[in-house]
Parts: sequence; structure tokens; C-alpha cells
Amino acid sequence: MRRTATLLAAVPLLLGLAMLASPLASQPSAERWALLLRWDGAIGPAARDYLVRGIERAERDGARIVVLQIDTPGGLDSSMRDMISHILNAEVPVATWVAPAGARAASAGTFLLYASHIAAMAPSTNLGAATPVPVSGPAPSPPPGEDSGDGEPDATGDEEAGSSPATPRDASSRKALNDAVAYIRSLAERRGRNAEFAERAVTEAATMTARQALDANVVDVVAADLDSLLAAIDGRVVRMAIEDLELDTGDLAIVEVEPDWRTELLAILTNSTLAYILLMVGIYGLILEGYNPGSLVPGVIGGICLLLALYAFQILPVNYAGLALIGLGLALIAVELFVPSFGILGIGGIVATMFGSVILFDGDAPGFEINTGLVAGMGFAAAVLFAMILHFAARVMRKPRVGGREAMIGRTGEAVDDFEDGRGRVHIDGEDWRACSDLPIRNGRSVRVVGMREQGLMLEVDPLPDEGSTRKPDMEERR
Repeated sequence: MRRTATLLAAVPLLLGLAMLASPLASQPSAERWALLLRWDGAIGPAARDYLVRGIERAERDGARIVVLQIDTPGGLDSSMRDMISHILNAEVPVATWVAPAGARAASAGTFLLYASHIAAMAPSTNLGAATPVPVSGPAPSPPPGEDSGDGEPDATGDEEAGSSPATPRDASSRKALNDAVAYIRSLAERRGRNAEFAERAVTEAATMTARQALDANVVDVVAADLDSLLAAIDGRVVRMAIEDLELDTGDLAIVEVEPDWRTELLAILTNSTLAYILLMVGIYGLILEGYNPGSLVPGVIGGICLLLALYAFQILPVNYAGLALIGLGLALIAVELFVPSFGILGIGGIVATMFGSVILFDGDAPGFEINTGLVAGMGFAAAVLFAMILHFAARVMRKPRVGGREAMIGRTGEAVDDFEDGRGRVHIDGEDWRACSDLPIRNGRSVRVVGMREQGLMLEVDPLPDEGSTRKPDMEERR
């Protein structure tokens, strides 16, 4: 027992040592070095944590530059703005490099390029398409006569396609669009880059290849590899938060920092599909715990999963109307067991759960879509749970009652004394009861319960025929 207790006590210590041994804790051996970060995927809380901690590490340990290699379809506006804020106020220059060949910096990636001290791309890459997508709503659409986004003018519009920017019809979309335009123009003006294309990337979802971006002064360098990038930017002067800085990037040692356990865990928890699964498992676990109080396992697992899901929903683009529909649907399924609605509540619960699942996440947010097959599977699981509830409820209703007035009628026992004045005592199922009868009953006679008087808990009994006799008590004897 002591050895087991010692091993269990050592587990937290080992976990702590493993955390300290993460990639961000390693120290470079060279005096002149560059910090390389690679991010492939949507811009979200995990990407934000990865970049911020990388910049802090570079500032603390004296890196000459931070190179952020990205390949992203875009992501969340809140995470992107937080990353840009840290880049603009960093004490070490940040170079954002779209690589390898075939990569892209769409949507939020375009904003990151414009915000960085150095904007670079590899050949055969592209950027742009930075139109903001409102959460749980349609994308901004142009009015009649303006560019519809497919390269062709509308029938009532100008002859030149794209001659005027797309303007959303509703006020909230116009507000988001104008805010994004002003934001990316301010970044372009700060870095001295092409502000006109920046605006078109937002309003018209315009895109460019790496060579086009270099010719249009959207990026600073086109480099096929990291060494070429560092050589190309050596000696350039960039604008930092307070003063200008001349880059010294020649012959730098490269220290690559991969996402550690913390970033990977955050990326897993903020995966929209996993967050949805955690939500459903959490609610189902609590429902099962409510059906079987004291079983503990469903309640513990459900509580943990539900808290993790709520944490993920706090930072994901969640439609809370969908979340409320899911909660209502599962509550209706749970109530079905206690309310005789003949399946109406259960069916309504399944329908509410399905609709809530469909609208739970914004399907247009890059990297944060939810698998429709998973939604269908969860709906099927809810239907199976509802069918099981109805099955068990029907079984319970078919079982004979084991308590109350109805449970006593029809039981047999034995008289334990002679009935005087029609009253006496009987022994039934290990208990002695007071009883009354209109027929004479002697000690030891078998009796059957035919009723119960609510006042005083007195049984009404009739004597059973003696063994070998076929005669039954009749109404004449009762009188």
C-alpha cells in the first residue's frame, strides 16, 4: 500500500517535469538566432496562444527575429486581432511567411501579413479573400448593380465588373465590413503597403498570387526557403512600436519551436466537432445520472465533459439559440419519462436537438465547421435514448404494484386468532395485520384479502375453503 501511494504521489511531479520539458523551455546554443513558428490551420485560440508565447520567448531570450510560417484559410476575428496587437507591440521584429508552395493566407492570414514587420510569400502561394463573415448570419451581399463576386457584373450594374465595392444590405454587416476595411487600411499605411488592394481584399474578396503581390507592393519578399528569406531581408529597416530598427538576419541559427502540449490541448478543445461531442456526452451523462442516482460514473464523466464544452463555447463562434435548442430538446427527452405525453415530448425533444445542432456553429467560419454526419448520428442517438426511455417506462407500468392498497388485495395469509365480533388478526407476508370479516374465521384458517379500510389500516378478508372442500363462501353466509 505504501509503495502504491508513493507511485500515485509521484504522478503529479512527473507530469510537471514533462510540462517543463516542453519545446518552449529549450534554450538556443547560438548567440545570433531566429525563432521559427509554423502554423497550418485555422486562426483560433490555439494559434493565438502559440504566437504570443513565441514572441514572449523571443523577447526574453534575445532572438533577432520571429518568423511565422503560415498556411491558413482564415479564422476567428478575436484571435486574429489579439495576434496583430502582439505583433504591432513586439520588441522583436516579426516576419510572416506564407509557405510552403501551395499554401495560402486567406482572410485572417491576409491581415496578419499586413500587420507584420516583414510580409513574405513562397512561390505558388496566394493571399486575399478577407471579407468578414458575420457569425450565424449570411455573408455580406452586394446590392443590385454591383459586383456579385463571381467576376460578372449584374444586369442593372455598370459595364465594368467590380467598378464599385460590394455593400451589404443590413446595418450589422455594413458595420462589420467598414470596420474591417478601416482596420486593414490602417495596417497597410503603418507598413507602407498597398492599401487599395487591402480594401479590395475585404470588400470584393480580391486575391493575388505571390508574384502579383510583390509587384503590387503587398508583400516585401518572395522567397522559396527560409535561408533565402533571411538573406533577402538582411539590412532592411522596419518600423517597430517606438523606433525604426535595421534587421541583422544574415547567417542566423534557426530555432524551431513546435506547438507544445498546451497549444495542442487548446487546439483539441476548441475544435468545433469535439466541443459538440463533449456537450452531448456531458448532457447525456447528467441525464443518465438523474435516472440512476448514485451510479456516479455517468455524472462524473458528464460533468467534466460539460465543463470542457462550455469552456470551448466561450471562445468559439457559437450561436446560443442553437445551444438553447439542444438543451431544451434533451430536457424534453428527460421529462418524457415522468410525464405521460404519449411520446409528444420525446419527439419534440429530438426535433429541437437536431435543429439546435445544425445552427450551433457558424458554418461559414473557416476551420470551425461541424460535420453534418455527426449531427445526424447524435440525432439518431437521441432517438435511441428516447426509445429506450419509452421501453423501460412501459416495463415499469406492466409490473405489479408492490405497495399501497392495490398491492394488498388478492394476497393470502393465515388467521392468527379467532375472529370475535368479526374482528381479528391475520399473518400475511411476514406481517401481522388487523382484519375484519363478515364470515366466521377460526385460528389457523387461510384467508384472502378482498379489501382495505383506509381508516385504521384494517384489512377485509374472506376465509378460503378448507383443503378437500369444494364449497366456497356464499352471500347467504355473509348475511
